[in-house]
Amino acid sequence: MALLHNSILRGYNSIYNQAPLVLENDKADFVGYSLAWYKFVKSHHDDEEETLFTKVEELLKDKTVFEETHKEHEAFLAGLAQFEKYLTELKTPAEFSGEELVKIMGTFQAPFEDHFHSEISTIAKLADHPNTPKQGTPEQAAASLTFKTWGKSTVTKAGMTDVVPFFLLNLDRTVEDGTWANWPPMPAPIKWGLINIAGAFHSGWWKFASCDAAGQPRELWAFQVAELKAAREAGDL
Repeated sequence: MALLHNSILRGYNSIYNQAPLVLENDKADFVGYSLAWYKFVKSHHDDEEETLFTKVEELLKDKTVFEETHKEHEAFLAGLAQFEKYLTELKTPAEFSGEELVKIMGTFQAPFEDHFHSEISTIAKLADHPNTPKQGTPEQAAASLTFKTWGKSTVTKAGMTDVVPFFLLNLDRTVEDGTWANWPPMPAPIKWGLINIAGAFHSGWWKFASCDAAGQPRELWAFQVAELKAAREAGDL
């Protein structure tokens, strides 16, 4: 869950930081990229509420374990909806204003950040719940499988040609000295195909991603373009 959240937060930062710098000919791709992030977050939220939380509550026989999490979700959903509304109601990509998008993102930034860190602590504390299955028991194996199965399906069912490439291209594989470099576990050819074949449907979007196909953080595209433009205007190129 922490790694999923890391990709979402890196995606947020990539949009927030690049929005004011997007050039006219890149606006359509940036709008698509931003909507892929929205779809990722909304699908993640809905799948937690409808599937994961319900299963965990049933397992622990406790309907209160995610009370605070539900409140945290509510705190940023209105702003998230405004984010999507603004982008989808643009008559043309030329109308896009990076300053306006950043303003909207600022309305839900604090509760969004708080939640995406707090939820990790909430889940970690479940280990101490009195009804948590003991290590080595069939119940514990079943609980572990529930989390693993949900983690695998939650991104793929959100969208193979938009959400999956977004997730993988904002997943920093250098974090914690590369401990999670091979997460999520999948054969290299499959990962390559998800990025390069499935991702080809919206290939122009991924230049805005915070990482390359190998999961290495990179300078954001809009900053690269801005630096190149400045150098040309200064006569350095």
